[in-house]
Amino acid sequence: MRTVLTFLKPYKLSAIVAFLLMLIELAVELLLPFFLGKMINEGVVNKDLNNIIMWGSIMIGLAIIAFIAGIINSFYASHVSWRFAYDMREKLFTKIQAFSFANLNKYPTSSLMTRFTNDIRQIQNTIYMILRIMSKAPLIVVGGVMMAFIVNAKLAVIFIITVPLLVGFILWVLKVAGRLFNHVQKSVDKVNQVMQENLAGMRLIKAFSRRNYEEHRFMDANRTLANRTRIAFQFVEASMPVLLFVMNLSLIFIIWFGNSQVITGTATVGDVVAIINYALRVSMSISMFTFITMAFSRMKASTERVSEVLYAEDVKDESTVEPASASIQDGAISFNKVSFIYPENDKAVIKNISFHVKKGERLAVMGATGSGKTSLFQLIPRLYDVTKGKITIDEKEITTYSLEKLRNSIGYVPQTPLLFTGSIKENISWGKPDATDEEIIQAAKDAQIHETIMNLEQQYETKVGQKGVNLSGGQKQRISIARALIRQPKILMLDDSTSALDLTTEAKLLQAIEKYNSTTLVITQKIATAISADRILLLDEGKILAIGSHQILLNSCELYQEIVDSQFGEEFSYAK
Repeated sequence: MRTVLTFLKPYKLSAIVAFLLMLIELAVELLLPFFLGKMINEGVVNKDLNNIIMWGSIMIGLAIIAFIAGIINSFYASHVSWRFAYDMREKLFTKIQAFSFANLNKYPTSSLMTRFTNDIRQIQNTIYMILRIMSKAPLIVVGGVMMAFIVNAKLAVIFIITVPLLVGFILWVLKVAGRLFNHVQKSVDKVNQVMQENLAGMRLIKAFSRRNYEEHRFMDANRTLANRTRIAFQFVEASMPVLLFVMNLSLIFIIWFGNSQVITGTATVGDVVAIINYALRVSMSISMFTFITMAFSRMKASTERVSEVLYAEDVKDESTVEPASASIQDGAISFNKVSFIYPENDKAVIKNISFHVKKGERLAVMGATGSGKTSLFQLIPRLYDVTKGKITIDEKEITTYSLEKLRNSIGYVPQTPLLFTGSIKENISWGKPDATDEEIIQAAKDAQIHETIMNLEQQYETKVGQKGVNLSGGQKQRISIARALIRQPKILMLDDSTSALDLTTEAKLLQAIEKYNSTTLVITQKIATAISADRILLLDEGKILAIGSHQILLNSCELYQEIVDSQFGEEFSYAK
């Protein structure tokens, strides 16, 4: 519960006010049976109208006070719970924004969405109910027992037996229900995951006629959620008859024993009525424990899931140089005996790699699928941290740069271009929020997308559908490249991001980016692209198989010769 207390701390005063107002309601509820007994003993039994009016007026006045306190309490409880949820969502979003790829792989998008919505809502609702009525229930049990002893200790002795027994039973129910509701939340994750995948891949599902298969997959996930929810609720609901049975036995004893005492003159009718009222209130409060147990169980499960993300360990910003000197100046990159293993995996995808890329040099990275090309790229902006060895930029280890300055100096275009909902202009300026219109247009021209944009009806204000659904693959790639170029990066990394471009457009693009004087790394499968690079790095199963110019590799590397032959034919190899 540390997480909940941390986020409630700024609203401590409002929470205290809400709690004090709830105590006023509690005090009135505990005093009313006492005054009712007084009215019966001093007014009804003695047929004294003045006492009836006096005690009745006091009870009505107290009820009005409790009513007003309840309204104000609701306001403060709502304020605390909504502000708590707002702060927690904001903190959770900020934490996820700083996640490395390791944590993004660990927590699927569907699971994070469930924690953002369902889990935080569960905690928020429970906090509201705690400040509104939940805290009152156990206090009514304790206060009702104490008041019953004040009225008549002999009649109230039954509470000493029943209340501890019921509290122990409820604690056991709470423990078991916590585990059950944790399973429920995981099932919600699964349902959200299936729904998200179906909505994102609807066109593919239709193209492959996989509707029936996906329907069955959703039905399985939904059925699991329904079954787990039913089991959890049934278990908690089954505790209610046990609670009511014990409390009804207590009421029967109080009525039977109270009648005997009234007959013998050792108790008054008012005392018996007051204690029966206290017993009913205690019984109702204990019956509420079913609802409270359910709410706390779900809150506990949700808090653990949210805390897991909030306090997840991640790439640490261990910059050790002064901020003024922490910026990348040239962009020269060196890998020194670097190895990398993905978290929760035992096989290295990068194995003891060493190479150097000079300032302004263009390096083409080639290799078969799974050879470690993208993994190598992701180590430079510290999306993952190396397992062994070190990477330096401008002869300084990358951990000496702050994450912000390191990544702001890099223009990274991923293998699959991702555009955000908004205009083309907004998507390009996403790489530099304060970019001028001239800078946006120039970046688009260099990315060879300006003419295409100008042929659109709304030009740069054209709205991009979700993930760029209304644009072609090549258009999305070029807009993504413009987004990287606009920040004038010291290091430009293109992860197979020209695959959808024809050779002419790609050649113009590569020529245009030369003026940026960026150290450029290009993952490509095209020999035509690799030839234009200063050097080519050939990866094979995470190791450097060869590095050098096109001509050097053509003369010395058998695998490279095979790649060239497969794309251009043997005549090309011999000609070169």
